[in-house]
Amino acid sequence: MTPNDENHTVVTGAPRERKSTLGSRRIYSGRVMNLDVDQVLFPDGSTGELELIRHSGAAAVVPFLDAPNESDARILLIRQYRYAADRFLYEIPAGRIDASERPLDCARRELKEEAGCVADVISPLGGFFTTPGFIDEFIYAFIATGLTRGDPEPESDEFIQPVSHTLKDALRMIERGEIVDAKTIIALFMADRLIRKV
Repeated sequence: MTPNDENHTVVTGAPRERKSTLGSRRIYSGRVMNLDVDQVLFPDGSTGELELIRHSGAAAVVPFLDAPNESDARILLIRQYRYAADRFLYEIPAGRIDASERPLDCARRELKEEAGCVADVISPLGGFFTTPGFIDEFIYAFIATGLTRGDPEPESDEFIQPVSHTLKDALRMIERGEIVDAKTIIALFMADRLIRKV
C-alpha cells in the first residue's frame, strides 16, 4: 500500500466535521467532553443514529530520565488516583488539549504539571484513537529526553506521585497487569519499538 492508495489514510486526529453527518443534536455539554446524537449516512447508503462523545484530544509523553538507548534507561511514570478505576494507576503524564493548543505544547505542559519536568527535546511517537466506537478522542504520543526535574504542579483534583522505573521494568509491569492504562501501554510499546529501530 502506498500513501497515494485511496484506502490509505494518515490519521492526524479526529475530524471536527464529518462528511457522513446528516445532523447532530447536543445531549450534554461538560468540562471534559460533550455528548451528541448524530444522524449518520453509512458507507452502504443507509442512515442511522449514533451517539458520539466529542473530546478535544490529548497528548501523552514518555519521559526518559536517561538516554533512551541505554540498556537500563529509566522512565518516569506517575501513580495517579483515578475515580473511574477506583484506585491508583501507573500512567505516563498526559492530558486534554486546551482550545487552540498544539499537541506538542500540551505534552510540555502536562510533563511539567504532572511530573515536574522540563525536557530539552520532545519528539513525536505517533497517535491513536482511544475508543472510536463511541468517542472521537485522539491521543498524540511523544517521547521526552534531556529532563530537568522539579516539583509537579497537579490540578486540585489530581493526586499524583512520580515514580521511576526502567523501561524494561515498565514493560514487565504491563505483562504482570500492574500497568493497565491503555494510553500508557500503547505509548510504552511505541517508545520501545522506536528505540529498538535505532
